[in-house]
Amino acid sequence: MTHAPAAAPARRGPLWGAQGVALMGVLNVTPDSFSDGGKWFEPEAAVAQARRMAGEGADVIDVGGESTRPGAAPVDAAEEQARVRPVVEALVPTLDAPLSIDTWRASTAAMALEAGARIVNDVRGFLGDPDIARVVAEHGADAILMHWESHEQNPDADILSTVAAGLARSVETALRAGVAEDRLTIDPGIGFGKTPAQNLALIAATGALRREFGLPVLIGASRKRMIAALLGERSPEARLPATLALHVGAVLAGADAIRAHDVAPHVDALRMAQALRDAQAPR
Repeated sequence: MTHAPAAAPARRGPLWGAQGVALMGVLNVTPDSFSDGGKWFEPEAAVAQARRMAGEGADVIDVGGESTRPGAAPVDAAEEQARVRPVVEALVPTLDAPLSIDTWRASTAAMALEAGARIVNDVRGFLGDPDIARVVAEHGADAILMHWESHEQNPDADILSTVAAGLARSVETALRAGVAEDRLTIDPGIGFGKTPAQNLALIAATGALRREFGLPVLIGASRKRMIAALLGERSPEARLPATLALHVGAVLAGADAIRAHDVAPHVDALRMAQALRDAQAPR
C-alpha cells in the first residue's frame, strides 16, 4: 500500500520555532464562553490556569476577553481591556511561554503588545478594524489571521477556494501595512460560519492551504459544536476525544499549530501525530 507523502514544511517564522507542532492553550477571560462558562473570568483564576497550561506543555497562551460563541453579548473595547490587562501584566514577567492576545480591536492589541504580549490572534483576519494591521507592524509582533465569514447557508460552496480568497485578503492587508511575511500564520476558522462538512473539508485541506500561501497554518477545532452535530449532543468538556481526533487529523494533514483548551491530553497526542507525519515524509 502506498501513502501520499506529508506536505512539505511551510516556512516557519519566529512564532512557532523550527521543529514540531506547536500547541496554543486557550484562556478565556470571559463570563460567557461556550467552552468553560466563565471559569477563568477572575484574574487570579486566569493567571493560575495560564501557568498550569504552560507547565503542562503549552507553547503559547492565548488570552481573550470577548466571547465569540453564537449569541454572545458584545463588549466594548474598554470592557475587553479591563478583563485582559491584569492577566497579561501578571503573566508577562513570570511566564516562559509567549502570550497571544485574542482580539480584533487595534486598541486592545496595542495595550496587550505594550504590556509584553508577542502575538495578535485576530478572528477577523485584520478585516474588522482598519488600524490593527498597523499596530501589529509597529510593534514587530506576530499575527494569526483567521477566516470568519458565514457559509452555512451555502453548503455546496467550494469552501477551500472561498476561504483561501478570504485569507488572501487578510494576508494582503497585513503585508500592505508592513507586517513581515514571516510573522504571519493563517487559520481557516474551524467552526466560524461553516457547516460540519465544510469544517471537515478544511481540516483535511490544511496541506493545500500551506502550499498555496507558503505560511504556517493553525487549526482550532477544540470543543466545537461541529462535534455535537456529527456525534450527538454532549457538553463541551465531553468533546475531548473527538477534539483530539480532529487535531491529530489536522497534524497529519499538515498543521503547524493547534489551539486547544485541554493542554495535557494534547501534548502526547500531538507528539504521536508528529511522529506519524515524520514517518510519512519522503526518505
